[in-house]
Amino acid sequence: MNSSPRKKWFGLVLVICVCMIGLSAPFQHFAAFPNELRLFSGQLKRLQYGVPVHAEVTVDPRMLQINGSTRQSLSVNLNDPISLQPHQSGQTSMKVKLFGKIPFKTVKVNVVPDLRVIPGGQTIGVKVKSAGILVVGHHQVRGSNGTKESPGEKAGLRLGDLIIKIDGHNINEVRKVADLVEQAGKEHRPLAITYKRNGTIGETKLYPIRDAEERNWKLGLYIRDSAAGVGTLTFYAPDQGVYGALGHVITDMDTQTPIEVGDGQILQSSVTSINKSQTGEPGEKRAHFVKEGKILGNIERNTSFGIFGKMNENPNHSYSDKSIPVTFAEEVKEGPAQILTVVNGQKVERFDIEIAHVTKQPAPATKGMVIKITDKRLLDKTGGIVQGMSGSPIIQNGKLVGAVTHVFVNDPASGYGCFIEWMLQDAGILTREQSTQGAAA
Repeated sequence: MNSSPRKKWFGLVLVICVCMIGLSAPFQHFAAFPNELRLFSGQLKRLQYGVPVHAEVTVDPRMLQINGSTRQSLSVNLNDPISLQPHQSGQTSMKVKLFGKIPFKTVKVNVVPDLRVIPGGQTIGVKVKSAGILVVGHHQVRGSNGTKESPGEKAGLRLGDLIIKIDGHNINEVRKVADLVEQAGKEHRPLAITYKRNGTIGETKLYPIRDAEERNWKLGLYIRDSAAGVGTLTFYAPDQGVYGALGHVITDMDTQTPIEVGDGQILQSSVTSINKSQTGEPGEKRAHFVKEGKILGNIERNTSFGIFGKMNENPNHSYSDKSIPVTFAEEVKEGPAQILTVVNGQKVERFDIEIAHVTKQPAPATKGMVIKITDKRLLDKTGGIVQGMSGSPIIQNGKLVGAVTHVFVNDPASGYGCFIEWMLQDAGILTREQSTQGAAA
């Protein structure tokens, strides 16, 4: 064999070896070694890479201790679990040298203050008042000349538009509209409408028409100023006096647009019955409000990750009054977990689920994980995930990791969950800076 074929064979063998090394478990563990880490102060974190290599790890022991040592440099076996114990919030670095000599990686470490919340699970009644008058439909008005038209549609108003001012008056109650319309109609002048559409303010002129049959002035619009329903409380943070619930945005049932909250309350609610989920037909919790005069909290925000506001105390009938740690998105793992929810009355119960898939989300996004109900009791009672269960807290290894958000219509035993990190952001408990630093880990 001459030198040229030998070189080709040698090159081929070398490529195969490189590929095998790249696919080997130790190499993949090395590649998975993070560039950045986010830790909660006081919460132990374990790293396990399964690489039979010794390394020297250098840290600031005032902020971070490795395997319980107070020394600045420590020799560790990367084949064994490494425990990290952060002691104070701030930013530091962890330098890793293979065999104590070869610089391998400098890991940025961001330690944020310890955060614990009381998990919810209680069914709550939700009353939302929009920050204006929501256009939910058009209707035709027959005028004195016999023709039919919708003045609102003619003025360019669309479904989902939020009317915030009429003739310069702030408006958020349907009952206040009739008088303004009647006055403008009698004076034969248009109404000056200020509306919000997709976050942009617009203005238009709307000429009311006097209905030939009912003899009153009309806009040719179906409008709404409030909505009500039931959902599940996800958490209560006693130190901050705030809560989070639902895990998804509240939308108007007709326009499917998010409701911009002007005011709102959450109330105690009791489950009276369950309409079981079936393939192709999600079920629902049937519930009624309890003690409507006793408001549990207000509603300040309606976001992609639920509703948030102030709450003065943990509501009754909680599964436990003890607070538990929360976790960052990257710590959620596929495997067993539990949810807290109500299926009868006001009793919060714990049920087994499986986290079937976890999506890597370095920034806030919905559908963070796929969950599957495995608890036979819950499946027998509900058929899987039902409407009204959204917001049920997801707990894994004693930590609050997320909330139930949606059911799969064709597989009601499964559905989506969101990461608790994003809900804590929208609640104002975890700052966006704390969340984004180290998100590439």
